[in-house]
This record gives sequence, C-alpha cells and structure tokens, in this order.
Amino acid sequence: MLEAIRNAFRLPDLRQKLLVTIGILVLYRFAAHIPLPGVNRGVLDQLFAGSDNSMLLNLLNFFSGGGLAQMGIMALGVYPYITASIIMQLLTPIVPALEELSKEGEQGRHKINQYTYWMTVPLAVLQAIAQATLLNQQSPAGLPVLTNWGFTGANFLPSLTILIGMTAGTMFAVWLGQLLTEQGIGNGVSLIIFAGILSSVPFQIRLLSQQPVLLVIFILITIATVALIVWVQEGQRRIPVQYGKRVRTMRGNRMMMVGGQSTHIPLRVNTAGMIPLIFAQSLLILPSTVASYFVQSSTGWISGMANWFYTAFNPTNFLYWLLYFLFTVAFTYFYTDVMFRQQNLPETLQKQGGFIPGIRPGPRTESYLNGVLQRITLVGALFLGFIAVLPYLVGVLASGLFGGAGVMSNYQSLIISSAGLLIVVGVVLDTMKQIEAQLLMRNYEGFIR
Repeated sequence: MLEAIRNAFRLPDLRQKLLVTIGILVLYRFAAHIPLPGVNRGVLDQLFAGSDNSMLLNLLNFFSGGGLAQMGIMALGVYPYITASIIMQLLTPIVPALEELSKEGEQGRHKINQYTYWMTVPLAVLQAIAQATLLNQQSPAGLPVLTNWGFTGANFLPSLTILIGMTAGTMFAVWLGQLLTEQGIGNGVSLIIFAGILSSVPFQIRLLSQQPVLLVIFILITIATVALIVWVQEGQRRIPVQYGKRVRTMRGNRMMMVGGQSTHIPLRVNTAGMIPLIFAQSLLILPSTVASYFVQSSTGWISGMANWFYTAFNPTNFLYWLLYFLFTVAFTYFYTDVMFRQQNLPETLQKQGGFIPGIRPGPRTESYLNGVLQRITLVGALFLGFIAVLPYLVGVLASGLFGGAGVMSNYQSLIISSAGLLIVVGVVLDTMKQIEAQLLMRNYEGFIR
C-alpha cells in the first residue's frame, strides 16, 4: 500500500489531482469555521455538550457533516443538495419530460443537474429557517443561540443575513464538491461529507478516553463494523450473459462476424448505498421536530400530544429505533427497485443481442433479474437495518457493562456513527478504486490485490 502511494505521488498528473483533493478539503474545513453573525458560542456549546435535546441535534449535525455544531456558514453542509438529488432521482421515472432528458446523454444529464442546483437553493433556505428556529427553541435556560433571530422589527435584517450566509455556504460547498470531482480524485460531494464526519473523530476519542476500557471496546467494535461494511459493500451476484454472433457490414461491403463473447451483470448486494438511512432518518426526525414547536403550547391537549410525539420519536426511545430498522429495510427495497428500473437492463440486453443462458429474452429475463435482485436485496436491507440500530445496541451493551455511562447519552455512540462509517468506507473504497485505475493505466501495481 505504501509503495502504491509512493507510485501515485511520482506521477505528476496524479500527484496534482491528489494535492488538489487535499487542498480543497482543507479549504472546506477552514470555511466551516467562518462564523455567522449573532451566534452565542457559549450557549451553542452548552446545547451540544450532552443536554437532553442534543440527541435530535446530533442527528441534524450528522447530516450537515458537523457544520451545525459550529453554526458557521457551512451549518447546512451539502445536505440540501443531497435532498434535491434524491428528489430528482425519484421524479425522473415519474415525470415524462425528465425521463426523456435522462435518455439524451450528456446534455440531458447536464440539464437535470442544473434543475438540481436550482432546487437546492429553496431547500437550503427552508432548512436554514427550520434549524435556526429549532436551535433557539431548544437552547438551555431560555438563552437564545441566535441573539437576533426573527423576521419582525429590528431582527429582520440580521435574520436575513443568517439565511443568506447559510444558503451561500451550502452552494459554496456544492461548488467545491463539483470542482473536486473535475480536478481531483473521487466524488466531490461524498468527500465533502467524508471530511465533515472525520472532523468529529478527535472529539469522540477525547470524550471516550475518560474511560479507557470503553474506548478500547469501541475501537474494536468500529474495526469489526468497518470489516463488515467492506464485506457487504463489495458483495455482488454475477449473472452470466452471452452475446450471440451476428454479421455486420463494414466499409467496402466487407462482412465481419461480431459478438459471441461472454460477460456478466454484477448485481450488488447493497445497491442503495446509504440512501435508505437518510430517508429513514429524515422521516423519523420530522415528528419530533414539528412536535418541539408545540411542547409549550397553552392548550393542554396540544401540549400533551406534542410531548408524546416528541418523546416517542426521540432517539432515546426504543420505538424510534424499531421504526428506524423497519423504515430502513422498506426504503432499501423501494430505492433499489427505482434504481433498477431506471437502468432498464432487460431491454438493453435485448437491443445488444445479449441473453442469460437458459432464460428467454424479454419479460422472462426481466422476471428472472427481478427475482434475483429481490433475494439479494434482503441481505442488503437487513445489513443496513443492523447498521442503523447499531448505536442503540452498543448503547444497551455499554449501559449493561458500565452501569449507564454518561458518554452513552450521546447519539454518536461509536467513534464514528454507524451511518457515518458507511459513508466513510464507501468514499474510501471509491477513491482507492479510482487511484487504482489511474495506476494500472500506467502499469503500476495499486492498492487492491
């Protein structure tokens, strides 16, 4: 591995890509510490220091890549862009105009990306309003995190400045991600999230170092989780495909026999990646977030119902984790089916003269591939469900062994949360494969044996 790294830095163009990647990530982390006006740092730190409300806030902080805890211009991270991308992916097979664009090649994809950027702006504004309001409502001892928040009177311009700053920060982060994809190595937006997740590791290690035995246990669990994620992420079912021989007319009226080769279709065990986790968490956050606005209502039944929803859908409650597991499994099947239908593999095979041995082309092939996909997706869905509830299982284990240690009150019950580990491992694997491809093009051995 060290030899592969040295080979990568010996090549001028690859070295430039790696340095650009590192430079953009460093720039992003510096930008994440640019403060917004009117933020009370003491109250913000106290809010994220382990209060009862920090469980929900840590989920939102995870989505922002650690930016919410800083409450700077990168407080939203690239999450509004990810939300817009998911919405566009789901709308593409439903809206005929978008489906036509997706079939127009590079120009169509460019137009869909443009729509995604436009959708990111209003989503960022709405999310900025929601998170700023939530921070102020859940601030300890009634002290506001944002001292001039509100859209009436003298607070209007400071609040507008905060909204513009958070939205501009999101678009700047998206631009950095696009620049990283074009000039660096790996997927830019994924690497931006990757950098935000890793930035929380020193704090988690410092927090857990108060109990060395617990730190060692968590390190071992983290290593085992990484190994499991790599094993499942790389798992695939290879469907053999045979292409029939056919005669093609070449220039000069020459006839040439083409085709006849064998290949395979790799169906991944976890086709959906971590998207189902984002779906499930977003859906589960909504009830407690909305309920938090009505907890202190003067109407008794409204306050009581809001308290029930806030408690039931709080990450400290068993119901939350049960629903998290079930939603993750359901969304895995849903998103995998959407992605598979967009690929339209049976029709593509039939157009190219390919067939699965023993399976008739057309509807029979489609039925066969759907059946195989449903079976292997069960493994991927249960795996993602396990990854989703792993913090709860580790929390129960640590509470039993250490009598409810204080560090377990934090949602991030691993050195990196299980969903964060899924992102980190996926990004590292993707980046390593890209470096591997660059090295193999130049006859160097890479990382993977």
